Amino acid sequence: MGSLIPGQTLIYERVDDVVYARYRDEPYRDIPRWVIGGTPDGCERARAKEQGDLFTYSEWQDINEMARTNKAISQYLHKILDIYLLAKDSK
Repeated sequence: MGSLIPGQTLIYERVDDVVYARYRDEPYRDIPRWVIGGTPDGCERARAKEQGDLFTYSEWQDINEMARTNKAISQYLHKILDIYLLAKDSK
């Protein structure tokens, strides 16, 4: 994170185990909020969402692990892989 703007009031928000900060007053109030703390899982999920990811790497690992014993998840992952490979080949 860069440096804060001197003299500007911050608003702190807690959402889904993540604490965010944002500026309260104009002209800085349009600066997007940023993560300043929270639980490790919550912060990881918030950063993944900021980057446009559907889920975190640890959630992806959990999905793969569950697919070993859950037939429905395994079948859908195979379908997703097939779609991905077709899309990749058509580029």
